[in-house]
Amino acid sequence: MNTQTLPLARRADQLVGSIIDSSTSLLAQQKQDIVRFAMGAPADEAVPTDVFREIAGSIYDSSSFTYGATEGEPKLLDQLVGYLAATAEPTPAERITITAGGMQGLDLACKIFVDPGDLVAIESPTYTNGSATALSYGADLLEVPMDDDGMVVEALPGLVKEAGRTPKAIYVIPNFQNPSGTTLSAARRERLLELAHEWNAVIIDDDPYGLLRFAGEDIPGFHSISPEDPLLFSVRTFSKILAPGLRVGWVNTDPSLRPMVINAKQAMDTCTNVPNQHIVAEFIRRGGLDEHLTGLRKVYLERKQAMQSSLQRHLGDRVRFTDPEGGFFLWVTLQGEDAGISTQSLFETALAEGVAFIPGPALSPSGKFDDALRVCFASSTPERIEEGVQRLAKAMDKERAAVKGTR
Repeated sequence: MNTQTLPLARRADQLVGSIIDSSTSLLAQQKQDIVRFAMGAPADEAVPTDVFREIAGSIYDSSSFTYGATEGEPKLLDQLVGYLAATAEPTPAERITITAGGMQGLDLACKIFVDPGDLVAIESPTYTNGSATALSYGADLLEVPMDDDGMVVEALPGLVKEAGRTPKAIYVIPNFQNPSGTTLSAARRERLLELAHEWNAVIIDDDPYGLLRFAGEDIPGFHSISPEDPLLFSVRTFSKILAPGLRVGWVNTDPSLRPMVINAKQAMDTCTNVPNQHIVAEFIRRGGLDEHLTGLRKVYLERKQAMQSSLQRHLGDRVRFTDPEGGFFLWVTLQGEDAGISTQSLFETALAEGVAFIPGPALSPSGKFDDALRVCFASSTPERIEEGVQRLAKAMDKERAAVKGTR
């Protein structure tokens, strides 16, 4: 029996998976040394492993290994509310539901708001795990171009008019966007809120990186611009600021929506991993999060600058790249003769040379950006970044020669 003869749901054809996540398995199969610019993960040394180990040994008891409240462990909710009170996004407990990472938050948003055939506006390029979630619920995607100030919100009304219908949801990563590293300007945030209210569309505000600003000035978030806005469904995670393996995040929603969020989550996993919630709660209680974030910001700024310097030194005007003020990523676009290189083909050559990245078409549902790629600077030391860029340059030389040979 094969899948063609199984009684599959109609949505099964829309389960496109993630090239980004699949790269983890692909890289695990490699026998040679690989400089890993592909996955958007903190470096091993950026994870406070020893502290987590000590916390686990000191706080675990029977309450850590039974079912927990679906909305989240009380101790984590208390600590999170207290921590957020001193940030630009103070959030009361009645707006918070603890999730299994940011991805579950995106799934909850789409499960609650997206019907088959609904239009969902997304950035282009985008984090395709997010767009894949919308597709899994039968959404039609509307790709909106990006520039150095994030989603080109000014283009959205024209694209919507061309589509002949308004979006049900708008998916946006406002700070240090994945994959481009760009940040949505204040004016565009305000205009996006206006359009959302005009169309009665929910803004799925996915912000894994907002606490990782290492340069520039903070831009007011959606909640600061439009407090207690019922059309904001905000997704947050500890994956980028502590450790992705914890699978602990949260959503910030209108309190009236929280019972529905809890019902939807109960049909998924009953509760988020309880032992890991206890670790995160204790880490915050001890006051470690601020110090940890301060250290990350310093390290990530150094690594971003190291990657930009290496790209300039070894590739020069063969590429252009973004200049993020936080987060994990650079978006690199090939120029000149190299613009004819397919980054999907380049990926195979680069992997053989010992460096991995995410090709541009993997970050567009329609397969655009074949001349671009995403690299993560957060997960490698400056020395490894230098080595990785040298390997990338060597791979580009081989691909350019191959392209010339076919003309």
